[in-house]
Amino acid sequence: MLRFMGNMISAKASQAVQSGIEALVRWDPQTASEAELKSMEQHLDDLGRQVAAARQSYDKEKREADAIQLLSSQRFAAADLLQRQIDTEIDPERKAGLEKSLNTLVTLLEQMSPEVNREKAEADDAKDFLEMLEQTYAEAGGKLKEGRAQLDRARRDMTRAEQQRQTAEQQAEAARRAAGLSSAASSLSVALKAMQDSAAKDLANADVALAKAKLLRPTAPEQDDPNIARAMDAAAGKSPAPQSLTDRLAALKAARV
Repeated sequence: MLRFMGNMISAKASQAVQSGIEALVRWDPQTASEAELKSMEQHLDDLGRQVAAARQSYDKEKREADAIQLLSSQRFAAADLLQRQIDTEIDPERKAGLEKSLNTLVTLLEQMSPEVNREKAEADDAKDFLEMLEQTYAEAGGKLKEGRAQLDRARRDMTRAEQQRQTAEQQAEAARRAAGLSSAASSLSVALKAMQDSAAKDLANADVALAKAKLLRPTAPEQDDPNIARAMDAAAGKSPAPQSLTDRLAALKAARV
């Protein structure tokens, strides 16, 4: 019979179980990364296999304990029955045979009593060890689930932060474009003002030139009065225009010389 104590000792000495449980106890899901979650999941799988093995061992020990306990109960019941038969038997020979059978049965009960106690103790130990592993497995599963939730929340926070950053950048870009349009509008206003100023200056210069032309141009009386006009031409060194054919011919001859 494979003793559970040997199984329990070897299981407790297993480095995989020890490292898995210690890692799960030390694990803080608040700072778990994806790699740590995967590592914890592997430890959880290892622990799950140990739980399955412990459950198999417990089931085996429980069956053995139940079987030997059932046999012990049957033997006790048979002993009680033999004892009652002995008490009522009046035939000495038959009574002696019954006593011999009872003695054999009592001897078997005495011999199996330590075995019954040992099997029961092993089954109890197997149950305790299984319950401990199941509790650890459940706690580890809760930590893994919590860690996964923490990581998912952190990812959602990062996604929201990224979206907020992109929105802020888009708003900043829109503000820069608006500022560019304002600057362009300001530049356009400056250009328009410069053009308006230039037009106004040209108009002013035109007015000055016009006034000067009016000032220098002979007045109407000077043009209308032929005597004044000839006097003005003479004063300016201009020869009077020929009036008669003789004068006109003389002017042409003078121009040929």
